[in-house]
Amino acid sequence: MDRTERFYRIDRLLRENRLVTIDRFLDELSVSRATFKRDLEYMRDRLNAPIEWDRESGGYRFVEPAGAAPEYELPGLWFNQSEILALLSMESLLEEIEPGLLGPRLEPLKARLASLIESTSHSADDVRERIRVLRMGSRSRKIRHFEPVAFALMNRRKLHIDYFVRSRDELTHRDVSPQRLVHYRDNWYLDAWCHQAGGVRSFALDAVESARVLEEAARQVPDADLDRLLGAGYGIFSGEQVKWAKLRFSAQRARWVAAEEWHPQQRAGFDDAGCYILEVPYSQDPELMMDILKHGPEVEVLEPPELRKRVAGQLVAAADQYRT
Repeated sequence: MDRTERFYRIDRLLRENRLVTIDRFLDELSVSRATFKRDLEYMRDRLNAPIEWDRESGGYRFVEPAGAAPEYELPGLWFNQSEILALLSMESLLEEIEPGLLGPRLEPLKARLASLIESTSHSADDVRERIRVLRMGSRSRKIRHFEPVAFALMNRRKLHIDYFVRSRDELTHRDVSPQRLVHYRDNWYLDAWCHQAGGVRSFALDAVESARVLEEAARQVPDADLDRLLGAGYGIFSGEQVKWAKLRFSAQRARWVAAEEWHPQQRAGFDDAGCYILEVPYSQDPELMMDILKHGPEVEVLEPPELRKRVAGQLVAAADQYRT
């Protein structure tokens, strides 16, 4: 019987009996007195089990928890994939936070996460060693102006930013009304009304060279309009002018791509040759092109013609670099 099973057996014995003696526990659990004591201490300290020793009756029993006492809950027999990913990801993100004002408040949260991770029959160190969350390819560049951006967002103030447009190799100067912050593919983006462009735009925070909070109140854009403008097409940079890309993946690559979600509104299916046909909406194509090109010859753009031409041009340019 592993440790988690013993927790459940201890819980059941206490619920089914008004009082349970130590000898009864040792007989049911087939463990030493020291092991039972450790299990009981863990249940009290880590799982908040309201168990107390009744000296007069010579046994253990459940008691009514105090009003402000933490909730008692037994661990699952094992984490499912989303639970273990969430716990280990949260722990990893907390470890990356630099020392600051929240430091003292984060330590109890870190301790609680560790207790949740080891709330099975395995220690937290064992879980971390055997199950790892690797964040390869993530951007490690420091977001230098996150604080003023977040301040303007939460206080509904305009913001002046110097923003580097990578595609044009140009530094631009803009007044924006922040609407929301979005974390996407290991980077932060600001959805904002750009007063120079006269419309909603998304700005990568690692491309913000400077940020200054202004005194004027920000213009507010309804959430429904933001979702319509930014959620209709493929990727983080979207817009109202939506086109549909039709892609054909080889039967071999379809084994992987068919399990992926490229867009919530995608249309997909297999043709007679076993190839995977995927249709996704998009407004701006740079991000979509990057995801298409990484599949090399295993994917063909069928529609629209302008996207097919652009992808073909990129492939020809790539091949030219290898010609002797």
